[in-house]
Amino acid sequence: MECFRVLEAGEGIEAAILRGLSARGGLKGRCANGGHPALLVVSPRAAAEGAPLPPRCRTVLLPGEMGERAVPLHAASAVSYGVSPRDSLTISSREGDTLWAALQRELVTVDGQVVERQEFPLALPPGAGELTALAAAGALLLLGVPPEGLAGLSV
Repeated sequence: MECFRVLEAGEGIEAAILRGLSARGGLKGRCANGGHPALLVVSPRAAAEGAPLPPRCRTVLLPGEMGERAVPLHAASAVSYGVSPRDSLTISSREGDTLWAALQRELVTVDGQVVERQEFPLALPPGAGELTALAAAGALLLLGVPPEGLAGLSV
């Protein structure tokens, strides 16, 4: 089983995830078994373009606006990101090139660790999309990178 798979349309999310994991010494822990990814990340653009989803995964990270379009996907858990207060990972504020992300409810990593509700800063380089940064940060959280390890993340 692959640990994670990113469905994106050139947004740089997979590259940001790999950089974030590399900075922490790679992926820690196991991803389990089966022929589906432990984590499926759906980018904002892939969701908007209606990218076909694999039939199953353990955890899916997707834009909250995707809603019912993800129904054919079988996942044990789903984490949404976006600007709605209903999303699990949202934007609380922005200060210049720093985006403050808010984890609205606790989440469980693919390795079984619990990440509590909190706010944390993300660097937002010029021209980078806020939702793209949230997707990369959410994926890294789900892969076990603690929120304090996301401060230098760049998409």
